[in-house]
Amino acid sequence: MRDGAKDTLIDLGASPEDVTLYQVPGSFELIYGADKVAQTHPDLDGIIVVGCVIRGATAHFDYVCQGVTQGIKELNIKHDMPIIFCVLTDENEQQSIDRSGGKHGNKGIEAGVAAVMMADMKKKLFS
Repeated sequence: MRDGAKDTLIDLGASPEDVTLYQVPGSFELIYGADKVAQTHPDLDGIIVVGCVIRGATAHFDYVCQGVTQGIKELNIKHDMPIIFCVLTDENEQQSIDRSGGKHGNKGIEAGVAAVMMADMKKKLFS
């Protein structure tokens, strides 16, 4: 998904040197990572958070999914840039494979398109 998002941004006109990748150790950490990137680089056109949570045998899945979803929502309200949610919340590994380049496409590509659309919307509203 990461590569799909990056390639899509470049295909839609972003300069490769303007696409920066950061990694965090887990999906829940996407919130902190995106927040810090947005704070230190407020001139960015947008941020795409990419991750995957696969259901296990405990309720941990539900808490992580809800936390990440709400956290990214809060970042969209807090920061003056679109922060695109590209986090799979799947029942099993096969669903994740299917959505990250498999039979259901690549959700990273969709996130790249959404990022460009939202950046364009921001420019239209504030120019």
